[in-house]
Amino acid sequence: MTARRTSKKPGQTAAAEVATLIARYDPAVVRLARAARAALRKRFPTAVELVYDNYQFLALGFCSTERASDCIVSLAVSPKGVALSFYRGASLPDPDGILLGAGNQNRFVRLESAAVLATRPVAALLRAAVAQARTPLPETGRGYTVVKSVSAKQRPRRPAR
Repeated sequence: MTARRTSKKPGQTAAAEVATLIARYDPAVVRLARAARAALRKRFPTAVELVYDNYQFLALGFCSTERASDCIVSLAVSPKGVALSFYRGASLPDPDGILLGAGNQNRFVRLESAAVLATRPVAALLRAAVAQARTPLPETGRGYTVVKSVSAKQRPRRPAR
């Protein structure tokens, strides 16, 4: 995945801005977020990575286009850890019962390590999410990163001590 797009900050690449956004968390969360992001970038090399640094979470979405509605899966980074979020998770088959959440659309899996992404149940969910995508991932080419928004008001990125 390349940082073809620039960030919201003049003179800074999207890759540099994302690295800075991730680095604001506790070291354990930083390591997990970086490892999970690298694993998803390897799994989805043609995906567009959309980055939203919102009030509560840093969201790194892996999408088939630059539209958030075409997001297949994302990482939600918070001071408490990292979750793998499925944009249309409520409609995914989950025979192992690992998906959490009760919303109408989104479901997630808490990641204790990046190795969770390679487990059979999570790999099956990732395949199902790709299969049900409204817009398929490009078969060729390389993905890139787009920093879509960075909220001015945010919760602390490290837990209170």
